[in-house]
Amino acid sequence: MAARLKDLYKNEIAPALYKKFEYKSVMQIPKLDKIVVNVGAGDAKENSKVIDNIIGELTQITGQKAVPTYAKKSVANFKLRQGMKIGAKVTLRGEMMYEFMDRLFNFALPRVRDFKGINPDAFDGRGNYALGLKEQLIFPEIEYDKVEKIRGMDICFVTTAPTDAEAKELLAMFGAPFAK
Repeated sequence: MAARLKDLYKNEIAPALYKKFEYKSVMQIPKLDKIVVNVGAGDAKENSKVIDNIIGELTQITGQKAVPTYAKKSVANFKLRQGMKIGAKVTLRGEMMYEFMDRLFNFALPRVRDFKGINPDAFDGRGNYALGLKEQLIFPEIEYDKVEKIRGMDICFVTTAPTDAEAKELLAMFGAPFAK
């Protein structure tokens, strides 16, 4: 599957973007740089096993080992100390990135209840797209019976596109189901 998307980019998407945006050089054609999947867990400060469960689930979903994230600052109101584990993340590149994107767009997102498409306005102004999911159960790799708690996640698509319009066109050509 990943090889199919890589070939699709090389043979169809890149030439179409080159023609549409009239680039001077092929090096200006935007491409997908990486995908970052992040899960935060506020309840991890009481129970350290929560992070292990999140890392296991993220590893199942993405196919790559997740790493824990740590608090940068101490916040007394949240009973949070600097250096505490508060979540997990995975940075996907290359084959794994294309594989995950394919499964996300074609299998996971259509399983969301009342799915009408992803928000076309969630770009950051620099060509990156952020997507939030409410539950990890939409991924076919996760078994409902083994889930301790339903958790959401943030998925960020980092592209080399300088503008949001170019990044949106790139993701749409990859098959991103944007809402009309």
